[in-house]
Amino acid sequence: MWTKAIEDAVLKTRANIERFGDLFPHVSGEGVYQMNPNTEWTAGFWSGLLWLSYQYSGDDIFREAARSTVASFQHKLDQNIKLDHHDIGFLYSLSSKAQWILEKDEAARKLTLQAADVLMNRWRAEGQYLQAWGPKGDTQNGGRIIIDCLMNLPLLYWAAEQTRNPHYKDAAIIHADKSKKFLVRGDDSSYHTFYFDPANGDALRGGTHQGYKDGSTWTRGQAWGIYGFALSYRYTKNPLYMETSIRLAKYFINHLPADDVAYWDFDVPVTESTKRDSSASAIANAGILELLEHLDHADPAYATLEESMLRSMKSLVVNYSTIGDPDAQGLLKHGSYSVRGGAAPDDFMIWGDYYYLEALLRLEKGFKGYWYD
Repeated sequence: MWTKAIEDAVLKTRANIERFGDLFPHVSGEGVYQMNPNTEWTAGFWSGLLWLSYQYSGDDIFREAARSTVASFQHKLDQNIKLDHHDIGFLYSLSSKAQWILEKDEAARKLTLQAADVLMNRWRAEGQYLQAWGPKGDTQNGGRIIIDCLMNLPLLYWAAEQTRNPHYKDAAIIHADKSKKFLVRGDDSSYHTFYFDPANGDALRGGTHQGYKDGSTWTRGQAWGIYGFALSYRYTKNPLYMETSIRLAKYFINHLPADDVAYWDFDVPVTESTKRDSSASAIANAGILELLEHLDHADPAYATLEESMLRSMKSLVVNYSTIGDPDAQGLLKHGSYSVRGGAAPDDFMIWGDYYYLEALLRLEKGFKGYWYD
């Protein structure tokens, strides 16, 4: 099953190289990807798909296309194009860092370290966190962190290893600790965002940006937390990060519907028209696969997590993939970008496609993605 799904994904990615040209896919409307010239936070996922496809197939068409995206990311950084946000890890881990991991290209390594410095510009010493959105002092977002940022921290951990400069890792650990304390709730659900006083870091309130309501659990956010804390454990070996990842994963699993693929929010009233988010399940499954690498097989959590992940992956392949539709641009149907905001509530998401293929390749080939060397 996994091989068939991988081959289908790689074949579609190959077709998309010509279809997309020099542009980057974001989300789709009615099955057609919206394209942009590397201006969205999601551009790195297209690069990641190309590098995964090259790593699997060895076909130079993927390698050349991936290298072309890295050149675009170099231009983006040189010209400081839309980099005033925290998603630098999503952009550069899956593009230039992937090239470094696969090819040991020194220019790619240098670009990725420059990107880590850009991310460090988000560090707010007064509040001790990485500000998610907006410029420093922004009246709405100046004190805001979001759970997604946990997936950007590996860029900083990696930079610390590469440079032997601890300030990257120190910032990442402080931010991860703050995320664990304020974004993860006592019942193992999570806030999407949390607000602090920018002047002194005092905690203010939890909230959401894309979830059903402030106190609900946005499923993609929960998935970011599963994977993000597992990666923080990999880099730091702090057992509290593994414990937190397991807690979030169990909550995710225990709140899935019968077909093991998440709705867009765990607290939204479910009707026949309630939207799914297949991308949330793809992220969660990739994160659980990372987590399983650090768990002893005798650990009671191991079997629970593995069995649920396998059921969910089978459901994604059988019920949500575009296998059987050779002209489809995307790999996973029924992803949601922002149901609350009315933006691409039920279609292809480029990050869903990336994490779906990463999870498949972890299962079949032991590939690890590009979050660490």
